[in-house]
Amino acid sequence: MENEVYIYDAIRTPRGKGKPDGSLYEIPPVELLTQLLLELKDKHNLQTEDIEDVIIGCVTQTYEQGSNIAKIATQKANYSHSVAAVTLNRFCASGLEAVNQAAAYISAGIDKFIIAGGVESMSRVKMGSDGGAWFMDPSVAIPGYFIPQGVSADLIATKFGYSRKDVDTFAYHSQMRAANATKNNYFKSIVPVKDVLGNIILDKDEIIRPNTTVEKLGTLNPAFEIPGKMGGFDSVAIQKYPEVEKINHVHHAGNSSGIVDGSALVLLGNKEIGEKNGMKPRAKIKSFAVIGTEPTIMLLGPAPASRKALKRAKMSKDDIDLYEVNEAFASVVLRFMDDLGVPHEKVNVNGGAIAMGHPLGATGSMLLGTVLDELERRDLATGLITLCVGGGMGIATIIERV
Repeated sequence: MENEVYIYDAIRTPRGKGKPDGSLYEIPPVELLTQLLLELKDKHNLQTEDIEDVIIGCVTQTYEQGSNIAKIATQKANYSHSVAAVTLNRFCASGLEAVNQAAAYISAGIDKFIIAGGVESMSRVKMGSDGGAWFMDPSVAIPGYFIPQGVSADLIATKFGYSRKDVDTFAYHSQMRAANATKNNYFKSIVPVKDVLGNIILDKDEIIRPNTTVEKLGTLNPAFEIPGKMGGFDSVAIQKYPEVEKINHVHHAGNSSGIVDGSALVLLGNKEIGEKNGMKPRAKIKSFAVIGTEPTIMLLGPAPASRKALKRAKMSKDDIDLYEVNEAFASVVLRFMDDLGVPHEKVNVNGGAIAMGHPLGATGSMLLGTVLDELERRDLATGLITLCVGGGMGIATIIERV
C-alpha cells in the first residue's frame, strides 16, 4: 500500500436479538451509530473537524435506515459540519467494505482520518424490505438462476459433501466458543448500549445459547427445504449444477446466522494524524480484496478473496495467525477451511454469527474488532477477516498489529 493505514480503534455494540422482544428494539439504528460515534469522540478526545469522512455500511437502506444514515448519525452526535459521510451497500460485506474504502482513501493520500463501520437494525427494518430486481423481477431472476441464500448454502453442503451432522457440529462449536469468550470477557471492543435515560440496556451479545448440544440441533427442521422443493429453487440449482442430483437440506435456524441488531466503528488514519492527536495505533491494514463468484452457488467467495488479499500482501495462508470468517451458514465456513487449507483452531476462535448473529451491514467491521481483540489477548500479529456476499462475491482484509 502506498501509505501506511493505521487502525487506532475498533468498537462495537453488543448484538441484540433482531425481533420486537430483543433488547435493542427500542433503539433506532441512527442511535446505535450515534452512541459509538460519541464513544470514539470522548474516548480519544477527538477534534471532530479532523475527521474527514464517515463511511458506513448498511444493507437495508429504507425507512429508519434510509436517507444516508451515516451523515444523519454524525449530525446527531454533534460532529463538526465539515465531516462528510456516505452510506454504502455491498450486502453482507458492507461493514468491511467501508473499512477497505477508508483504507484506500488514506493509502492514496486523499484523506488522513476516517471513521468506517456499519449498522443494521434487523428488528426495526426488516431484511428485504428495500426490495430489488435481483429476486423480484423474473427477467433478472430467471436468466440469473437466482436461488435464496439458504438454498445456496444447502447446495454447497450437497456439492462438497457436508452432512447434517457436520454442519450441526460446527454450529455447536460456535456456540461453545462464543459462550466461553463472553464468560471470560474476551470481547473488549463491546460498548454497552444505553436507553434515553442513560441506563445500560445491553452489554453483551444477546442470542448465545450455551446449553446447545449437537443432539438438540439435530431435532430442528431444515429451514430451506420447503422453498427449495415447493418454490422450485432446488430445480434451478440442479439446472445450474447438474452433477448434483438432489439438494440435501441441512441448514436450519441453529446452524445459520442469527438475525440481530448492532453497529460497529473503526477509526483509521495515517501516522501523522495519530501523532497529532497523541494516539497509538493498535494495528495497520496490510491488504484487502474483493472478488466476484458464480451467483447461483453465491457463497464461495471467502477463499478466493482471501487468496487475492494474501497475494497482494505477499503472504501465505500460514502467515495468518487468526481468521474471522463470517458464519452466514455453517457450510460456508467448512468449505472455506477445506478450500484454503486452514485448521479450525485458527478460525473463529471465539465463535461467530451462528452463535452471536449477523447484523448485515455491521458484521464485517465487527469481525475486525473481534480478531484484533483476540490478537492482542494472545499476543499474536496477523489476522484475516473475510465474508461471503450475496449475489456471488467475497471480501477479505488482512491486518497486522503494530
